[in-house]
Amino acid sequence: MTIHFGTDGWRAVISDTFTFTNLRLVSQAIADAVNTEKWNNGTPLIQKPDPRKMVVGFDTRFLSDRYAREVARVLAGNGITVHLAQGNTPTPVISYAVRQMNAIGGIMITASHNAPRYNGVKLKAAYGGSALPDQCRMVEVFLNDNEERGRGPNLMDFEQARDTGLIQRFNPLIAYSDKLRELIDLDIIADNPQRIVVDSMYGSGQGVIRSILQGTGCEVQEIRGELNPGFGGIHPEPIAKYLGALSGAISTGLGHFGLATDGDADRIGAMDERGNFIDPHRIISIALQYLVEKRGWKGSVVKTISTTHMINRLAKKYGLQLHETPVGFNHIADLMMQEDVLIGGEESGGISFKGHIPEGDGVIMGLLLVEIIAQSKTSLYELNQALLKEVGPAFYERRDLRLSHPVSKSSIIHKLETEKPSRIGGESLAETSNLDGVKYILADDSWLLIRPSGTEPVLRVYAEGRSSEMVAALIKYGENIARSVV
Repeated sequence: MTIHFGTDGWRAVISDTFTFTNLRLVSQAIADAVNTEKWNNGTPLIQKPDPRKMVVGFDTRFLSDRYAREVARVLAGNGITVHLAQGNTPTPVISYAVRQMNAIGGIMITASHNAPRYNGVKLKAAYGGSALPDQCRMVEVFLNDNEERGRGPNLMDFEQARDTGLIQRFNPLIAYSDKLRELIDLDIIADNPQRIVVDSMYGSGQGVIRSILQGTGCEVQEIRGELNPGFGGIHPEPIAKYLGALSGAISTGLGHFGLATDGDADRIGAMDERGNFIDPHRIISIALQYLVEKRGWKGSVVKTISTTHMINRLAKKYGLQLHETPVGFNHIADLMMQEDVLIGGEESGGISFKGHIPEGDGVIMGLLLVEIIAQSKTSLYELNQALLKEVGPAFYERRDLRLSHPVSKSSIIHKLETEKPSRIGGESLAETSNLDGVKYILADDSWLLIRPSGTEPVLRVYAEGRSSEMVAALIKYGENIARSVV
């Protein structure tokens, strides 16, 4: 069976591999895994969860609501009480519900920021974040074992399950919104209300930021907030090339700045009043400044290896311990559950901070930006300029370079380590890291990260430089590497 769980579950093309039949098989394997005594081995838990309770949610994609019903039927057929969201809901809302309701786990039907033809399953653990790698492997073991034994899923009639209480519909946004009102200072926002454009990108974040800001005096205009399972033909990913609609809304005066969330609202992007895209690197950095300088918070800082060094400079300035992890929010979550983490984030827009779930949350980060702008009594453009003046300049680019044929990941890494350059773009090599791929750090703190994909012939190249010319030189070096391994 061609079903494999990655770091955050399973994604596939609808009607190709992602079918009702395969989803039922995956749901049965999850139920089997959850029902074992080993499910929570090594999992950091505040309290013992209810082993017979799970939460199920879904996004706005084609058939997501129907897929969620089938998941609920399988779980109910295995004697698990399912709390099924009443409507489409952001992934972080479901993750928070898992922890808040003390459930053993959760399932979110979503393909996140992927193209409209995809759907998927995100598996959540009892602590309110992505399931551990060992838990995902356990699901795969049961999936393969069930296939070998010819064992199908246990299915229960949906209405029967509702009548017996094994499926219960609920609104997870209520408790989640209450939590966010504790973490975001709405009084600060009410003292200086903002005019905001929210671009939900047709995803399940629609209406959430606006509803939480009700009563603060903010004027919130939402675009692409209606149901459109095709996402207008784009990837629902809050990056510059997909945010033309947000730029247009700001330019026509609908708001002073913009916030954008992805298909399941666990990622954040922003746009200032001039239509400049404010990427997650700058959002994390601005948030770190604010949490330390205005809220007076302390704690360690966690970032993935592909995320800006502006965070490194801020952590050094504030005397905070900095952790750099491999790419993937699951690595950040591990540290958030082990120690007092002030903020953790990655370059793709998954960010969370102290007091919240160990998972990226575009909604809370959007609201925190509103608070920061309201408190500063300035604009997002000016906040960004002040950041760059203090710890910049910082120019960033990422490229995915496709190779003409598969090359082993280990051989590419060996080549990168043994044939490392003495200089790139006129700057000498100061340090090399092999935490995830190979990262060359130069004397001026510019850097180049090259990560070979383990599943396809692709080199992922990330570069940050003190000038656009340096970034171009770094990317060119990465392109030369790609040509040399063909």
